[in-house]
Amino acid sequence: VMCRRDYPAMECRVLSIQSHVVRGYVGNKSASFPLQVLGFEVDSINSVQFSNHTGYSHWKGQVLTADELHVLYQGIKLNNVHQYDYVLTGYTRDTSFLEMVVDIVQELKRANPNLVYVCDPVLGDHGSMYVPQNLYPVYKNKVVPVADIITPNQFEAELLTGKNISTEKDAVEVMDLLHAMGPDTVVITSSDLPSRLGDRFLVSLGSQLRPDGSRTTQRVRMEVHKVDAVFVGTGDLFAAMLLAWTHHYPNDLKMACEKTFSVMHHVIQRTISYAHELAGPGRRPSPPQLELRMVQSKADIEDPAIVMEAIVLS
Repeated sequence: VMCRRDYPAMECRVLSIQSHVVRGYVGNKSASFPLQVLGFEVDSINSVQFSNHTGYSHWKGQVLTADELHVLYQGIKLNNVHQYDYVLTGYTRDTSFLEMVVDIVQELKRANPNLVYVCDPVLGDHGSMYVPQNLYPVYKNKVVPVADIITPNQFEAELLTGKNISTEKDAVEVMDLLHAMGPDTVVITSSDLPSRLGDRFLVSLGSQLRPDGSRTTQRVRMEVHKVDAVFVGTGDLFAAMLLAWTHHYPNDLKMACEKTFSVMHHVIQRTISYAHELAGPGRRPSPPQLELRMVQSKADIEDPAIVMEAIVLS
């Protein structure tokens, strides 16, 4: 039985190609548990295996090569169990690895034309790249064209389209340009646009082409509470939750975004209060103290109380 939208993720299988850490939550560790809680089967390929994320003072581990990725995929294929409904990818540092991912996605899409590829095109933030420069053309020319759902931040959206965002109108134009490159669903996860709720909020924007062929677009805007701390793994959790909630609400980007951003809110609030409790009054929490409180947020992941409203743009 292929996964159907009228079932709660029944037999819905996700191939998630992301980082793995022994301790903490980033990459596959951030994505697998929440997707499993929501009823998805998650097949993980770990693009790296590190002791912990690289924001700690020390980290050790191994990196999977493009050839090793290919070997793992061949094993899946030889057993004829390469039927997937979703592919999910995030942070990658290596062009040959990224190109192998594209090859795999294209082959899986030939096997299942309805496959949805959810891609977080991780390039950088706040005006600077934190992956090697040579990844940029691969994302722009190869990855984004085969993606169905993308979750860039403002910097990444600007980089991929070559257009700056200084107004909401600019952002809408950038999202339309991204649609033209391939993806039907685009969410700009964070931007520098002024929030109507003041400077303690940031603006996120989403855009979804209607699947009915009318090519009309639903666009939404969210005001998200800023948090004064550096979290790792939140982008990975966000992409996974957008995958899940767009699955449940395929033609309702407003609802999918409200669910997704609400999950983020609950997990981050739980994490920040726990971190401050551990750190003690007046002290900045350390990276280990700021690891996402994922398991403790199970109930919020399954059924998030909606704490923010997506405004539909006319």
